[in-house]
Amino acid sequence: MICVPGPVRARTFEYLGVDVDAGAGTITCRFRSGDDSFSEGAAFDPEVVDLGAPGVEQAAVLYCLLAGLSYYKAAAAHEVILGELGVGPASRALLAAAIDRGLAEFAYRNDLDLSDVSIRGGAPVARATVDAPASGPLVPFGGGIDSIVTVLTAVDADAALFIVGPSEQPFDAIERPARLTGLPVVRATRTLDPSVLGPRRTSRFDGHVPVTAMVSALAVVAALGQHRGAVVMSNERSASVPNLLVDGRGVNHQWSKSLEAEDLLRAALDECLEGGPAYYSALRDRSELWVASRLAESPAYLEACMSCNRAFRQDPAARATTWCGECDKCLFVDLVLAPFVDRAVLEAMFAGKEPIGDPASCSRLEVLTGLVDNPKPFECVGDVDECATALVAAASREDRADQPHLAALGARLGSARPLAALLERHGRSNAPVRDAARDLV
Repeated sequence: MICVPGPVRARTFEYLGVDVDAGAGTITCRFRSGDDSFSEGAAFDPEVVDLGAPGVEQAAVLYCLLAGLSYYKAAAAHEVILGELGVGPASRALLAAAIDRGLAEFAYRNDLDLSDVSIRGGAPVARATVDAPASGPLVPFGGGIDSIVTVLTAVDADAALFIVGPSEQPFDAIERPARLTGLPVVRATRTLDPSVLGPRRTSRFDGHVPVTAMVSALAVVAALGQHRGAVVMSNERSASVPNLLVDGRGVNHQWSKSLEAEDLLRAALDECLEGGPAYYSALRDRSELWVASRLAESPAYLEACMSCNRAFRQDPAARATTWCGECDKCLFVDLVLAPFVDRAVLEAMFAGKEPIGDPASCSRLEVLTGLVDNPKPFECVGDVDECATALVAAASREDRADQPHLAALGARLGSARPLAALLERHGRSNAPVRDAARDLV
């Protein structure tokens, strides 16, 4: 029997630099992990995004810092060397948190302790003064219920969507609702070093990385290159709630959507940009139930949206064209929409495989609602309070009266919070206060 050795942690991971080519519309980031070198590219249409605009080089450094985690994870080095990148205390704090908390799920799944990682090197930050904004916000858009509701409730007609995706055969699950908005689309492509998907994968660590933080930094680059005043995210408050605690420390699949990550990136932007675009989430003080209630008011978007992860597989031939109805993301979305949307509509949406209507889903609903002491799935799903309230509200609907499994689960959730309470604002938000007459409550 041949024994195949598992991955081994490297001593160092190095940031070799980031190059911005305004003429070509490209950003190239270079890294080294032990004896392995990596290169990643991000590309924009130079006729649409001016990478020569003030502040782009500084924002590109933040993108490089965060994108590097896709390669850092290959060998989970003990020491990170910043080289000549311009990195101040706030940017360094962002990277340290992204390794410690943004990679917490990766570390948990691989039985790694990243608390010993040290960060050294780096050059002084050359702060840039940014031109006054000439147009409205940029909204990173993934086609799911959160980003759709941001477009419906929090931005005006001078906004644009920001989509990161493949240059060929884009994701229909994003393009379909994007067309419905009528807003212009600013696009970027991110090209990973092919070696991370190559034959050596078995000799490297693998796992979840804080992708939303990487997309956020690219969105700031695009906003600077279009002289836009803000990057408006769609991260609601339960994104800050960890999936589980390990030795008292949170492991959060959605860390890069959390308020902590938002605050850290805002501080890093303030450190390197004078007058740069604002960065905040429009949904930060909202629950997923509020988001679902707003989407339910727009049948066209309800029909167009699709958050099932199987729609975003890299291989176009393997992408789902409808909700699979089987994964935890489908189950959660169905659950939070159920209090507000007719059962028949949801059954059609899930092509006859509505997850909460299947008694076989009871064990997974017990997890989502906290009826069993299991961590919530490593997915972008809401917290226990939201799920428990959603289930009780759904079970009480007349069109669910012939689904006794929901009634039985609801009866066990007597302490669930009232639905009205979870439709109210709660918690801190960095979003500016909108005109009260237009701010949908």
